[in-house]
Amino acid sequence: MLSTRVDVALRGVRTDTPVRRRGGAGPSDDGHVLLAGRGAALPVVDNSPYSITDGRLLFDGDDTGLSVDAVARPRFYDLTTADGVRYDQLARMHGDGVLATTVVQTCIRYDPADRCRFCAIEESLRSGSTTAVKTPTQLAEVAEAAVRLDGARQMVMTTGTTNGRDRGARHLARCVRAVKEAVPGLPVQVQCEPPDDPAVLTELRRAGADAIGIHVESLDEDVRRRWMPGKATVPMAAYRSAWREAVRVFGRNRVSTYLLVGLGENPDDLVAGAAELIEAGVYPFVVPFRPLGGTLAAQEPAPSPGTVIDVTARVADLLVAAGMRGSDQGAGCAACGACSALSTAGG
Repeated sequence: MLSTRVDVALRGVRTDTPVRRRGGAGPSDDGHVLLAGRGAALPVVDNSPYSITDGRLLFDGDDTGLSVDAVARPRFYDLTTADGVRYDQLARMHGDGVLATTVVQTCIRYDPADRCRFCAIEESLRSGSTTAVKTPTQLAEVAEAAVRLDGARQMVMTTGTTNGRDRGARHLARCVRAVKEAVPGLPVQVQCEPPDDPAVLTELRRAGADAIGIHVESLDEDVRRRWMPGKATVPMAAYRSAWREAVRVFGRNRVSTYLLVGLGENPDDLVAGAAELIEAGVYPFVVPFRPLGGTLAAQEPAPSPGTVIDVTARVADLLVAAGMRGSDQGAGCAACGACSALSTAGG
């Protein structure tokens, strides 16, 4: 199943889905389905050899043996806040039971000279599908409705990087606190760059965040400079320091980081880096790079399926040996797993 899971993630599928993510602060732009019972974010591609018929995944018309169920359109999308903002402009379902929001939809690194080549964080703002800043009150209102009406089981809060020394983390903390007051049992993951002040990580935990993602995307300096020129000015030492402190504050396997396959990093080096992260208690969320419209890398080639399968399988083996599963994080990208094949491989 791993080979099919990776292949369909790269080639996409011909379908239409009620829950779909277009653009935004990350490397995916997908339709959300349950593939063989697991959440999967699959690119919707009109000329893909994969299609869906009668709840089955087909390849050139032949049944792959995998079932597919679309994630239903959330009922909370039809509501608006007391101040007239549509709920779906404030938070979206990114999969089965996963509520997600970008609390600040702008980034100091969005100038073309600094911008991460795979990111389109401000494009959804320009299109009017979201708002620039989500308030704690708004997110608490939306989270309560998403849990009550649609059975949301976890929430992910990310942020564009701000000018402050906290990199936007303190606004995240305010939003987490408000959501936890409205729905105390909802697990929440936060995502931000390494803050200059490590005490902010404790503030996030005390606000109620259950897990944290501090995303580096690549451990290779040449790759970082080419693909993330702005973020590359944050030294790897700052990431490692933030990961150590986050593990101390949140606990082992409650901290994660994206590692993108296909940016040019040597696969053996990528796996070795993942092994170091696992040893430190950080979950390396391995995801294939996919070229997306609205990004600076829209014309870049995707990695080969063989490379993604090899890296995913090796990292999954390391995670299994360490007793680390993404689902144990409770909330976040690793807990959801839809953008990666790691959970299919046992991680």
